[in-house]
Amino acid sequence: MIVNNNREQLNIVIIGHVDHGKSTILGRLLADTDALPDGKLEFVKSYCEKNSKTFEYAFLLDALKEEQSQGITIDAARCFFKTKKRDYLIFDAPGHFEFIKNMITGASRADAAIIVIDALEGIKENTKRHGYLLSLLGIENICVAVNKMDLVDYSHSVYNNIISDYNNFLNSIGINNVTYIPLSARNGDNITKKSINMPWYNGIAIIDIIESWQKINESSNIPFRFSVQDIYKFTSNNDDRRILAGTIDYGNINKNDKVVFYPSNTHSVISSIEYFPFQIEKAGQKESVGFTIADPFYISEGELMVKEDEFPKPFVSKKFLTNIFWMEKNPLLLNKSYNAKIGNKKTNIRITEIHKIIDATDPECIINKDKLERYDIGICVVETTKPVAFDTIRIAKNTSRFVIIDKYHIAGCGIIVEKLDEEIFTIEKEIERKNEIYIKSNKFEKNINQQNNKSIIITGSFAEKQLEIANLLEKNLIKSGKNAYFLSLKSIAYEYTKNNITDTDCDAEIKKLGEISHILNDAGVLFITSIYNLDSYEQEILKTTNYPYEMFVIGIEDTIQSDVKYNIKFNYKQNSDEIVNKIIKYLNA
Repeated sequence: MIVNNNREQLNIVIIGHVDHGKSTILGRLLADTDALPDGKLEFVKSYCEKNSKTFEYAFLLDALKEEQSQGITIDAARCFFKTKKRDYLIFDAPGHFEFIKNMITGASRADAAIIVIDALEGIKENTKRHGYLLSLLGIENICVAVNKMDLVDYSHSVYNNIISDYNNFLNSIGINNVTYIPLSARNGDNITKKSINMPWYNGIAIIDIIESWQKINESSNIPFRFSVQDIYKFTSNNDDRRILAGTIDYGNINKNDKVVFYPSNTHSVISSIEYFPFQIEKAGQKESVGFTIADPFYISEGELMVKEDEFPKPFVSKKFLTNIFWMEKNPLLLNKSYNAKIGNKKTNIRITEIHKIIDATDPECIINKDKLERYDIGICVVETTKPVAFDTIRIAKNTSRFVIIDKYHIAGCGIIVEKLDEEIFTIEKEIERKNEIYIKSNKFEKNINQQNNKSIIITGSFAEKQLEIANLLEKNLIKSGKNAYFLSLKSIAYEYTKNNITDTDCDAEIKKLGEISHILNDAGVLFITSIYNLDSYEQEILKTTNYPYEMFVIGIEDTIQSDVKYNIKFNYKQNSDEIVNKIIKYLNA
């Protein structure tokens, strides 16, 4: 079915414990609203008859061979249907314990949720766990469908006991204003019309509940947010555009709007909005577009672009309080380094504190452990290796969520609750640290102080050119009688992401270079190094580690790394000998 993009669309996730009837409800809903393709229902019924199988409405959705063979839904199957009012996209999320990760995938994109409970089996562990996950995701339109009422003879008391117990649980985790409905999806009770088998039920059919939901326009009060997913540079036919590509999370933007990028705090203006194969004047939420900016700044992947005149601004920090749901068999350990993705920013994180672990099936039960086991929900302190930009869940859902990656797959997910104060790496603390761990002689201090105690950092996005200049500079300085030494760790001389070097590894290497530069400067040697795309955070580490000696930053660029403070810049197309001669003159000035 093709959805009319001019009509409102409501995304719904249907969840619950395994075999509680989610797929049957959805199949019956599609059949009774005439939303199935022509002949689909008859085809499935005929197939069941030929294969001596009892027809189930769930078979309308079970398209995957593995689902049919195992009898469980293992993926978040999607289906469309529409009414006169609007279009619907429904995710049939898996209820089986092993596929809870897939359930989160479906629920994270939903505007509303239907939680299904088997009237005969009652509330199960996953029923509560799913409820807790909905509270983490912030879904507000929720209906609890007590299915298979025919198996309990449409008992009013059974229904009342279930909704009383489950409502108490939902209230305890902050979910209120939930709609409850008794169903028999197999028999069609309360699907599209009121059931005569439950005269005690005074509510409406589930299709009417769905139609009554209001799509919550979360973005109406949220300022513009755009996370840079990738940067495309064109070189053919004199096309020198550098396009920042991604999807707009919230808000609207126009050509010529003033913008700020975080965490670099770079200011610029939108020159064009690229909507292949055209350029457009404005763009809005959920549109996948590209931007060019007026200044030739180097903007890295994961930067969060906002409008200069809108508030609140995103937070920038290396430390924040989170709720984490862990899904991996191996536990999440304190102070272990993990890869994470916050928006489009890939970074390394450590869980430095676990305040408490909540039993999803009993929120009153607080568990004290120093690790998160599989399916634990923990309130944790997270620290990143570099500052990242984010919102908290109270401000915006999309820009407060993150995933934790362990061994190349998603192992956990989380939401950021609060920015925390971080410990700052200060010059005073670094001097104090060095005085505690280093012992040095002052025997040659007079002679050493007559030398040039400087470090020269050559940076940019042209690694081979930078290395050529660094080697040539060392050679010419030595010829002129200077004590010069060039050293560049290979993994940061080139783009470290191409060598599978993590942020943590790069951070350690930067600090190591700073220590080396300090020691060599202390010995009266000019230290030269080359670093691919040095950022302001790495520059501050080098400056602090090398204190009190001078640090000169030489940029070899066709763009400007805006947040890095250069002493001098050159275009990468300039002759290397010419560049080196100008650097030497600058150093001697």
